[in-house]
Amino acid sequence: MLVGLPKEIKVHEYRVGLTPGAVRELVHHGHAVLVQTGAGTGIGADDAAYVAAGARIAPDAATVFAQAEMIVKVKEPQPAECAMLRPGQLLFTYLHLAPDPDQAAALLDSGCTAIAYETVTDAHGGLPLLAPMSEVAGRMAIQVGAVALQKASGGRGVLLGGVPGVAPGDVVVIGGGTVGTHAARMAAGLGARVTVLDKSVARLRQLDELFDGRVTTLYATLDALDAAVMAADLVVGAVLVPGAAAPKLVHRAQLARMRPGAVVVDVAIDQGGCFETSRPTTHSDPTYIVDGIVHYCVANMPGAVARTSTYALNNATLPFALALADKGWRRACADDPHLLAGLNVHAGKITHPAVAAALGLPWQVAARTIDDAVASEAATLPD
Repeated sequence: MLVGLPKEIKVHEYRVGLTPGAVRELVHHGHAVLVQTGAGTGIGADDAAYVAAGARIAPDAATVFAQAEMIVKVKEPQPAECAMLRPGQLLFTYLHLAPDPDQAAALLDSGCTAIAYETVTDAHGGLPLLAPMSEVAGRMAIQVGAVALQKASGGRGVLLGGVPGVAPGDVVVIGGGTVGTHAARMAAGLGARVTVLDKSVARLRQLDELFDGRVTTLYATLDALDAAVMAADLVVGAVLVPGAAAPKLVHRAQLARMRPGAVVVDVAIDQGGCFETSRPTTHSDPTYIVDGIVHYCVANMPGAVARTSTYALNNATLPFALALADKGWRRACADDPHLLAGLNVHAGKITHPAVAAALGLPWQVAARTIDDAVASEAATLPD
């Protein structure tokens, strides 16, 4: 298979879909890789590193999209990239379609087959291709939140860890999954007072054991959430419904009762955000203030630490990329129901129920999609 690696063009996105090491693995499996010149600059990988790994270098994205059978990216395709996708082409990347009807429409119009990292599952009910970026984003949430709390950033002027004689800051984490766990770990490590809220009592028990009493766990009732948010200096939104839009858990009316200069970091912004007042921001202009509360809602947080993020992501995505290249998407998805769960779009149809529900569109069962694709391909073969 000819695998294409374009340079990311989302604002301040420095990650890249394949490291030179990942390219070497694909080449070792007998595949060809076409890399857009400069694609790896953001992680310190120049064109020579990709050539040494066995890739060919393309002068521009148009060449990569025109020739490749499979496109591997990090972020969702931007409008100019969607316009270059074609029927029968495979796209393997983060999509986050639920809050993005324009992208969904463009992918449907393209006729491509799109597998989304964020809905690929595993045998334990996890999301293995979302997990590494969730780990990065959870840890970053505390870093960026600490900076936003500084007075010069519009915050309360609170040091999360406090100092002898002065109380530490109060951090509230909404959601005890991967993002929430790593946010709590960082905040507790700084010496903050940390509270994690979740709807799963079993998960709260796990967190209580993990942190050995250094973190307070609360069952996420409306009353508990309201009280915790009102007392917080920093609130991290870390909720996720796979494939669907994030639920709005903190409403604007609550902001007026929060501590003036408190900070909210909405890690769920890729899925629409879990604060009613959230809107996507960028690394160049990451925060804004609503009713005296500082909002940090950067939609590609891990892109700021591109090298760490890219290598962590490739560790998770490479086995799936190899399966797709080795077998083709139909056989790879037929053999692996967890990869099949990542199938979001095929030939003008939505193939993931949560994505379809969020967009208000009909959907086709993913397994039936494979059957239809095989039948369609067989119909084109000569007798």
